[in-house]
Amino acid sequence: MDTNGADTKISNPCLPEKPELSPTLISDTELLSEFSHHVQNKARINNGSFGCRPNSVLSAQQKWQLEFLKQSDDFYFNGLKDGILKSRLVIKDLVNADHVDEISIVDNATTATAIVLQSVAWEFLQGKFNKGDAAVTLQYATGAVKKSLEAYIMRADGNVIEVQSPFPVNSVYVLIPVKELIKVCREDGVDKVFVDGAHGIGCVDVDMKEMAADFYTSTLNKWFFCPPVAAILYFRKSSEVNDLHHPVVSHEYGNGFPIESAWIGTRDYSAQLVVPQALEFVNRFEGGIEGIKKRNHKAVGEMG
Repeated sequence: MDTNGADTKISNPCLPEKPELSPTLISDTELLSEFSHHVQNKARINNGSFGCRPNSVLSAQQKWQLEFLKQSDDFYFNGLKDGILKSRLVIKDLVNADHVDEISIVDNATTATAIVLQSVAWEFLQGKFNKGDAAVTLQYATGAVKKSLEAYIMRADGNVIEVQSPFPVNSVYVLIPVKELIKVCREDGVDKVFVDGAHGIGCVDVDMKEMAADFYTSTLNKWFFCPPVAAILYFRKSSEVNDLHHPVVSHEYGNGFPIESAWIGTRDYSAQLVVPQALEFVNRFEGGIEGIKKRNHKAVGEMG
């Protein structure tokens, strides 16, 4: 760590599997200070779209931005890759993945969806799937996911089947039984399963080993206090899932999807580098991320 506080070089990127909770819990005064930059006379009721981030995380982000601006070559060659790896290691433990190579960081869930469906479209073109084969989606899918299915699957001569919900989509929030649905898909011979869990991390339990999906995405800016743009794309290591590529092709093409995603040209990567600092903030609360989820769940139940 240099004098500006940014981890420009990481000699040992290995992290403990379960980072320790802070011995001192965050106080009400400290909590107000962390979000003092928010507009004070307007309620924020749409955290699910854009999230919020504390001053401590914003400060860490600004240090990374300065590292890039003050010496860009040193940042690129000596800081960026190790910093991204450190974030991926944190995420690996958060979602209980088998290996860090299953974890990539992308801009958002929309980008992750495009990456997965692009790979499926290529499989149509290569003859693995036949004209008329279908992608099945739930009615709850976001508009962005549905448009991506149209753009990639339907243009590749595939069909899209939308399973209707017994509930009006906009009238109720539901917790979809993902693990059970994936089991049904496996039993019915579904080739690949992709879960868009944009709200998952920091909101519900996320365990890749239990879920057993082929692909999973969740954003880090909604309920995990990272700045935008930062989201995860998990892909299960197997012989069937091995040809994933970022649609923005740059110098790292062919070096594995996590490495491709870590450099897609000159841009601001700082939001993807502060995942460890976001975890430090979360761990200042009683029970860490598990405690936050329990308290939020209780509060929603009381409000309902």
